[in-house]
Amino acid sequence: FPSCAYDAKGLLKTAIRDEDPVLFCEDTTLGGTRTYVPEEAYTIPMGVADVKRAGTDVTVVAIGGMVPRALAAAEKLSEEGISAEVVDPRTLVPLDKAAILESVAKTGRLVVVDLAHKTCSAASEIAAMVAMEGFWHLQAPIQRLGTVNVHIPFSPALEPLCYPTAETIADA
Repeated sequence: FPSCAYDAKGLLKTAIRDEDPVLFCEDTTLGGTRTYVPEEAYTIPMGVADVKRAGTDVTVVAIGGMVPRALAAAEKLSEEGISAEVVDPRTLVPLDKAAILESVAKTGRLVVVDLAHKTCSAASEIAAMVAMEGFWHLQAPIQRLGTVNVHIPFSPALEPLCYPTAETIADA
């Protein structure tokens, strides 16, 4: 579940070369965005998260198109003296549990941001995993952000209003 073109290229090459079936998700909220992609061949291994921004006060695990919004929220929080670490899992199965748990152990707090609804989402699974395996590191309740619990509107003007924003992420 890549969050940028660089990761999409590397993960897609890895998926194509994998002997097992791979479900490759593309976040439509990233449509039209541009990021650097080298021309040379490279792959990104499955199950290896990327810490997009280091921090010490709160861990924000963001999935797909929520990564740029989480980075914007982290920038906003830094102006308030709060250091947010942004972790991009890049793949959901396998999930880099160790990277997430290591970050939560460092910060003591977790916010998980997903484009999906909270119910039965990757954010729910990540929150449950941290509650089970990293509970003693938590200094505050886990926060989850997802799409508002409504049917996604067909209207291009209304659809973005359903998704988490940098402001709602910073508030969480």
